[in-house]
Amino acid sequence: METAGLDSDGHQFNSADEMWTEYTGDDSKKDQWYRDGVSYWEGVEASVNGVLGGYGHVNDADVKDSGVFIRSLFSELFVDGGRNRPLVALDCGSGVGRITKNLLLKYFNEVDLLEPVKHFLDAARESLSDANVAAGSDTHKASNFFCVPLQEFTPETGRYDVIWVQWCIGHLTDNDFVSFFNRAKAGLKPGGFFVMKENIAKSGFVLDKDDRSITRSDLYFRDLFRQCGLHLYKTKDQRGFPKELFAVKMYALTPDVPKVISKTRSKRKANRPAIIH
Repeated sequence: METAGLDSDGHQFNSADEMWTEYTGDDSKKDQWYRDGVSYWEGVEASVNGVLGGYGHVNDADVKDSGVFIRSLFSELFVDGGRNRPLVALDCGSGVGRITKNLLLKYFNEVDLLEPVKHFLDAARESLSDANVAAGSDTHKASNFFCVPLQEFTPETGRYDVIWVQWCIGHLTDNDFVSFFNRAKAGLKPGGFFVMKENIAKSGFVLDKDDRSITRSDLYFRDLFRQCGLHLYKTKDQRGFPKELFAVKMYALTPDVPKVISKTRSKRKANRPAIIH
């Protein structure tokens, strides 16, 4: 990946390879990269505002646009919109269960949560347990809570209709990004798909030295999707976020060539300096 970028101090890199070599060029550096990332989030309050980097007020807009996207995908990719079968999702980088509670449990009978930061996952377990009791039903429930880093996780074969990956993939190196999606493909049911929702840099990448994550450009992501053997089915731009934030884009990705091709085209947005995690 010969793509120029910069870090949060303004230091320029001629390519992503140069940056990855500097920060993760050997096993020791790579281990430290991941330890530093988890350590950063271990110091963050286990709340919606905490996991959203102080931008808790964008939760409603985030969930609303994600709901529009998932409904369109259900109607296009699932027979009868998925209404006549039990649906199961995996929430990657689930944090305190914000997306599971406010979005996924409305559409899926079971949701598994994957999160490496223990106190986030503990908060999610408590919050979702309270939600289940309040709802008085076990037909839509959080089933499993995996305290495992994304780069080390292998899903159960054929369990998931949708694997949702939001605001966490930036912590993975390019090699681990490709490795994760290649492993995760086996976790999808026939006809299942991925949704990835992420901050988007205008070009190249921006490295956040504090939490050890990178914001990639749309072209950077598309190159990685090709390396994963994933097919880009549909995209949607997030709307209604503060102007100082990075643009955010949703991608629907399938392991097989989709039978229906969406003609949705996203509008380009300007690069922004702030980041939601």
